[in-house]
Amino acid sequence: MWLADLGNGKYKNPILYADYSDPDAIRVGDDYFMISSSFSNAPALPLLHSKDLVNWKVVNYILPKVPEFRYRNPIHGCGVWAPAIRYHDGKFFVCFPMPDEGIYMTTATDPYGEWSEPVNIRPGAGWIDPCPFWDDDGKAYLVAGVAKSRIGYKSVLHMVEMAADGMSLIGEEKKVFDGNLNDQMTIEGPKLYKRNGYYYIFAPAGGVKTGWQTVLRSKNIYGPYEYKVVLRQGDTKVNGPHQGAWVDTVTGQDWFIHFQDVYAAGRITHLQPMEWYEDWPIIGEVKKDENGKPLEEYGTPVSEYTKPDIGVSSKELEDKEKYPICAPDLDDDFDKDHLGLQWQWNANPDEDWIEFMPEKSKIKLNAVPTTPYRPVCDYRNLLLAKWASPEFTCVTKMSLKDMANGDYAGCVALGVNYIALGVTKQGDSYAVRKVIGNQNFDCDVSYANESKEDIPVSLDPMEFNSFKSDEKEIYIRYTVKRIGEETHVEGGLVVNGAPRELETLEISFDGEKYGFTTATESKAGRWVGVKNGMFISHNSLVKNQLKGSITVDYIKYED
Repeated sequence: MWLADLGNGKYKNPILYADYSDPDAIRVGDDYFMISSSFSNAPALPLLHSKDLVNWKVVNYILPKVPEFRYRNPIHGCGVWAPAIRYHDGKFFVCFPMPDEGIYMTTATDPYGEWSEPVNIRPGAGWIDPCPFWDDDGKAYLVAGVAKSRIGYKSVLHMVEMAADGMSLIGEEKKVFDGNLNDQMTIEGPKLYKRNGYYYIFAPAGGVKTGWQTVLRSKNIYGPYEYKVVLRQGDTKVNGPHQGAWVDTVTGQDWFIHFQDVYAAGRITHLQPMEWYEDWPIIGEVKKDENGKPLEEYGTPVSEYTKPDIGVSSKELEDKEKYPICAPDLDDDFDKDHLGLQWQWNANPDEDWIEFMPEKSKIKLNAVPTTPYRPVCDYRNLLLAKWASPEFTCVTKMSLKDMANGDYAGCVALGVNYIALGVTKQGDSYAVRKVIGNQNFDCDVSYANESKEDIPVSLDPMEFNSFKSDEKEIYIRYTVKRIGEETHVEGGLVVNGAPRELETLEISFDGEKYGFTTATESKAGRWVGVKNGMFISHNSLVKNQLKGSITVDYIKYED
């Protein structure tokens, strides 16, 4: 699977081939922490940790559930948008927007532990992408962007004074930059810093798939701000290199983490070197004249580079327990008494959806009643994981012996185009069910069209499509394969070389011979990459005395 660390002192981009979108990061001592948006999936706001900015692991979730009751249902594209993480006075702060509900703040002294109940410090729709900041004089501020879909306009950044504890806003909201008045349309995602007496707002502009990284600068926190574009795609294949975090090392190096939207896989994470010239940052590869002066005000993304100097000797780096070459977890043998950190639900979960059986290295998924009119993409209890490589295969093994009449269990690949494959029980009979669907959105509401086909499971154990034991075991194989490239036009701007992928689901009754192939060309979800996972649903019109369930043995990945 994808590893960014090349093992020779260099790394390749992206550092994460996974949909950790809208990243923000900080350094605390010699540890790096990064968070990302999570929309309506739960748990929400993944927290990743690294020792070197290249190798990352998910270590926690800031929110066990998405705030507000309505997220008991999947509301695709809503929920938790681009967050910010800061460390101040011995405490971690995470500020996150929910564009329909407001701006929230949560804190922790131990980032690996439980975070405080989030407080809505600015109720109401419209503001997004907040970032808190504590100045040298003890005053605190919040900078934020706006969502046109909620407030009627875009490309504007606001600044407001914040209480020192970060739990309320106390000042007058002031507009500090308007991208509608210059060439910085769709400026958003601001991150606020201070250096050499200047306030800097790092902010992406130009659109998610086509944009660039802009930096604003002023001696006064309320402006006026001058600006420069400091990172562009140039002649690289990294479209829209923007939105992220400036971080430094203990040795004084500066780096910038940002995303690239690659369509179906989502917004993958890159790491760029950063340097300063005349108190302006330049990010990425910088072309210079013979005197070392930059030839342009901006850099372009690097594909391979020397790893950050974290002030550790080569001998110390041999300690792979402390400085591992790693990526977020994928395989799961379900041998723990809690859910692995690679998993998120399609909506806020109920406690009875899952039971842990670590002594058997299994989980038990209980069927969730669902109206037969609800499409698979809107099943609440889809248990989902992110893509983690441009191409891969994974196999999930599950036992269906405890399914009840009216249950449907299997695996799903969820995007705007989606597929599901599994087995449904109807009375005493079983059938393989294939589902192909697509979502269409109108005013942030999903309207799905899907078709299904049921093929009876044979009662003859010698037939391919028959259970081989009383456990009624099945294996479902999910494959993502690159099938070419495509040119897109986004907001009048061209994106060349966007990847195209074909995803397939196949089922086996013996773990060797697969069939009943269900396939679709991948298409990202609503602001998120495609996810794959598992489920068991129950037709709520069918009444049983006992609830059905399945047990899942494992999911295993390979390139």
